[in-house]
Amino acid sequence: MATATGAGQPQARNFFQELKPLPNDLARYQYLHQLMPQLSEDERKQARQFLAFADANLGLYRVAISDFPFTSAGHVDLAMPSPAQWRAGDAVEAIARLAAHRRIVMVNEAHHDPHTRLLTLALLPRLRALGYTHFAAEALGERDTGLMRRGYPVTASGSEYLREPLYGSIVREAIRLGFVIVPYESSDMTPQIRENSQASNLYHRVFVADPSARLFVHAGYAHIDKAPGGLGEDIRPMAMELKRLSGFDPLSINQTEFRGVDSARQSPHYRQLVAAFHPYRAVVLLNRGNGKPWSAHAQRNDVSVILPPSSDTQRPGWLRRDRRRHAWSIDTALCSGTRPCVIEARPTTEPDDATPADRYTLLGTHEQAALYLRPGKYRVRAWGVSGRTLGERRMAIGNGK
Repeated sequence: MATATGAGQPQARNFFQELKPLPNDLARYQYLHQLMPQLSEDERKQARQFLAFADANLGLYRVAISDFPFTSAGHVDLAMPSPAQWRAGDAVEAIARLAAHRRIVMVNEAHHDPHTRLLTLALLPRLRALGYTHFAAEALGERDTGLMRRGYPVTASGSEYLREPLYGSIVREAIRLGFVIVPYESSDMTPQIRENSQASNLYHRVFVADPSARLFVHAGYAHIDKAPGGLGEDIRPMAMELKRLSGFDPLSINQTEFRGVDSARQSPHYRQLVAAFHPYRAVVLLNRGNGKPWSAHAQRNDVSVILPPSSDTQRPGWLRRDRRRHAWSIDTALCSGTRPCVIEARPTTEPDDATPADRYTLLGTHEQAALYLRPGKYRVRAWGVSGRTLGERRMAIGNGK
């Protein structure tokens, strides 16, 4: 919200309100690019975060990281693990083992970096098989009462994060697996009140409603911390409050600190970890003596995840390496010569306001790219900044033929 900065001082720009009337993410993308030269340095930093959200929702994942190369702040004097004492292990396997005897698992994300959504997507079937019953996601709202019955998110299902394809895949998969879907966001954005309200919502909607429940939470950044520091020294995070209310110690998984951004702005800690452990998938470090996982902030989190770097300039390598997905070369003729042009694919049974299965935005006239889709039948649609359909076709992937 815009707030006064003092007598005679200009009000801070409210980008939420400024962007809200625009019809789609492509319109927001163009508006922010045109606005950027007119902004002060402080305003430009804030605008870049909103631009990165639009980038991610448009499938421009590497551009999003470049526009907003933010990583969670770490200790300057962090004691780094050495290969002599620690080994890299598959993050999904290790977390599933740690989750076996817990009641709550929490994984965080960087909102503009969909790479941080792959881990949750991979953990969903593993945790469901362990008996986890409820799935909660920060992006979900309370208005869409038909979400679980329908099976996929639409524009009215929650915040702008849900417009990004991998977030949509998380919600689809959780519903398919039989999780009870739980929205928990607070209507009050005052920092401590928000954390308290989120924790209270989770406690009452999950553990009061079902005392035998087991909960999987996907949240942003330091909301999953079990001690103050990540949100400010005096702010008690959501996970800390939920532990107090429920009596259950959450398994807290932090994957926002050690992930790839532009090489010129990459943290030295991340460079050191990549050089020492060579992650080619999401990994955790396990002690060679007792098998316990490494955490950069042991008071706040139980596990630190290290994501592999990606130097790709178009569709990132981690998306191409997902063996469950098949590449479909984008048919640029659907754009009818228009640039920029958004190409998106949805299952043939879903409407235009459903979160797409994948999406990419062509910016250049001669640009080539691919969508990455699981087997099935799809409707592919191209549209421009007005949102009007430029072209459409149907196709099948893999055994969807």
